[in-house]
Amino acid sequence: MKVITEKTKVESLLTRAVSEVIVSAHLKEGLESGKKLRVKFGIDPTAPDIHLGHAVSLMKLKEFQNLGHQAVLIIGDFTARIGDPTGRIEARKILSPQAIKQNLKGYLKQAGKIIDIEKTEIRYNNEWFGKMGAVEFYNLAGKVTVQQIIKREDFKKRIQNDQNLTLNEMMYPIFQGYDSVMVKADIEIGGEDQKVNLLMGRRVQRAYGMPEQDILTLWLLEGTDGTKKMSKSSGNFIGVSEKPEIMFGKIMSIPDALIVKYFRALTAVPDLNIDKFEEELKNPKINPRDIKKILAGEIVKIYHGEKKAEKAMAEFERVFTKKELPENIQEITITAKKRDIVELLIQLHLALSKGEARRLVIGNAVKVDGKIISDFKAEINARSGMIVQAGKRHFARIKTK
Repeated sequence: MKVITEKTKVESLLTRAVSEVIVSAHLKEGLESGKKLRVKFGIDPTAPDIHLGHAVSLMKLKEFQNLGHQAVLIIGDFTARIGDPTGRIEARKILSPQAIKQNLKGYLKQAGKIIDIEKTEIRYNNEWFGKMGAVEFYNLAGKVTVQQIIKREDFKKRIQNDQNLTLNEMMYPIFQGYDSVMVKADIEIGGEDQKVNLLMGRRVQRAYGMPEQDILTLWLLEGTDGTKKMSKSSGNFIGVSEKPEIMFGKIMSIPDALIVKYFRALTAVPDLNIDKFEEELKNPKINPRDIKKILAGEIVKIYHGEKKAEKAMAEFERVFTKKELPENIQEITITAKKRDIVELLIQLHLALSKGEARRLVIGNAVKVDGKIISDFKAEINARSGMIVQAGKRHFARIKTK
């Protein structure tokens, strides 16, 4: 049995779900020095949900907290107006202060499911950017050259393809770098796609005569589709505040190839146990679904506790294995009249738009009282007690008035 020591915790900190460490020797020296390091992670409230893609970095921040270091969570209420341009082929829509404020409402509660909020230094970058005058902005912009900015692959591609690249997008990495100056970051963590932005923090700190932060880049997490990076815009995300049964079901829908990655990036299960799962997955006699259930249970337990995780597993077995109805189906009151299936799905909140409702019907993903509805022009006579299902996990029981 492997004994967990401070040394093994540091080893795990620097390797598990980590893509790259910059500068490795310097960071190890800092960790071994006994100094309380300031560890920065920034997140922009461009959407109201924190999902498991964000959780990879938040869990790493928690590891630093557990070793006695100071976690610094920067909420980008200023930079969210622009939005991180990393990997994008076009500019985001500028978010209004009202939209950002709305998105922020549940942010700390969601982050608090992972990190210890009481021991975290919470900073909002509008605190300094909102007060920045023209002279300060001029000085900041002068710390970095245009050539350094447009060396980025994503920016180069947009220029080569004659796609618009706005000045505020070019300033985004500089703003992120200045955040590191303002909070005196010793370390910054972020996804591996953030490397250029994280390195900018070192450059801007150097320009302001400060010691340069070390960097940990972390794995990017593919979403439920198994291909694209998890994001709200791709619709492949698993939110940390989703209901236990929904979270469990979504995790069960990920491709088998992601099981081990999710274990290492999103759980505290020891590496030796995960190694064992990895070996078992190579055995054709082992059903990957059984290991995936363990994964789903471990993740749901983090966000909802053990009892709800067990209940979510039982619900999954009832609905997906035994093909029974869920124990708790939301009841929605509508008027008793005939309407087409598209209108019905929208009224029952099982589809957000007519387009989505049609796609669900065409894909044979809609059932009314257990019968598949494949014609999106089908007329449904709504009655009390009728069960409507959209996809594998979404149900509604009708109550008429």
